[in-house]
Amino acid sequence: MPAFDYQAQDASGRNCRGQQEADSARHARQILRERGMRVTRLTAARKNARGTGFGQSATRLGVTDLALLTRQLSTLVHAGLPLEEALAAVTAQSEKRAVSNLLAAVRSRVLEGHALATAMSAFPRAFPELFRATVAAGERSGHLGQVLEQLADYTEARHASRQKIQLALVYPMILMFASVAIVGFLLGYVVPDVVKIFVDSGQPLPLLTQAMIATSSALRRYGWLLLVLLVAGICMARWVLRQPRLKLRWHGLLLDLPMVGKLLRAMEAARFASTLAILGKSAVPLVDALEISATVIANFAIRQRMLDVARSVREGGTLARGLERSGDIPPMMLHLIASGERAGELDSMLARASEQQEKTLASRIALVVSLFEPLMLVLMGGVVLLIVMAILLPILSLNQLVN
Repeated sequence: MPAFDYQAQDASGRNCRGQQEADSARHARQILRERGMRVTRLTAARKNARGTGFGQSATRLGVTDLALLTRQLSTLVHAGLPLEEALAAVTAQSEKRAVSNLLAAVRSRVLEGHALATAMSAFPRAFPELFRATVAAGERSGHLGQVLEQLADYTEARHASRQKIQLALVYPMILMFASVAIVGFLLGYVVPDVVKIFVDSGQPLPLLTQAMIATSSALRRYGWLLLVLLVAGICMARWVLRQPRLKLRWHGLLLDLPMVGKLLRAMEAARFASTLAILGKSAVPLVDALEISATVIANFAIRQRMLDVARSVREGGTLARGLERSGDIPPMMLHLIASGERAGELDSMLARASEQQEKTLASRIALVVSLFEPLMLVLMGGVVLLIVMAILLPILSLNQLVN
């Protein structure tokens, strides 16, 4: 069914815009009039080159938008509304034009006879594979509303966990950038003017002062080159990380770092377990759930090992044994998963293991942040102390000469 972009005034005289599906432009105007709107402009919505629907195939949904529309859709489906009516209601409620256009494109495909998961598969940047597989399982089992509700809970929980980590890292990052800026300002502008007095006196300068003068002059003379090298290094690193083999090796090296490796393993283990739990609750087969859960892991080295676990389970092995061989899952999680397999309650045990792992991860991040803050303060204080000593030592030498 074609769609039309409209601009109109509602019953209260407020301007509004959106997209309306109808058989024709005349039909669209009639529908809008029945909704109490006075249409001021109506144009046919554009399709993209491949016809995937209103130019929205490249649209990327934020985590907040995805969680909100999933929650709204689950509520309406639970209330007994047909799927196409629920999609139309969520489309009308959306305040963002890109989201409403995307949902209108999904609804159009549903009206053409496609399943919801199939309609969403035309927009992979908006609906990830985990989302589509869970929706497909809900449609097969006939419990789409319940599955959508679980999916909304999972999306909101993942977003809240990510926000906690980001908020915990905000202050240390601000402190680090402030320290670098202050030291750069002192070396580039303050130290040269102060030390120039001692240089003009002709007296021999202490070694620390000479080193500080050399560092300051190099920073002022070659600072632009340092900035160019920094930008080039960042671009080079991004290019390297686009090469699968080099990216795999780099991720493996990260896991070998003393504190960073344990933190990354804990983070990926929590993400893997929570994803596997939501897929298991949605009645997705275990092997398929393992392969989908592996794709949400950011570290390529751990992702490869989880895919190996999926292959071993496909060949008849147990999940707990495969995860134990991978070496990336903490022992407590392995015990919970093994007991869940034996008792036939793998999904609930996976959910409990992911919850426990996220709590452990939060405490580890808090510990790292609490250690990083005083370390940065001590480092900053040490650098400032060196600069002050480099200035004070020539003054003390001049006083001794005068005496």
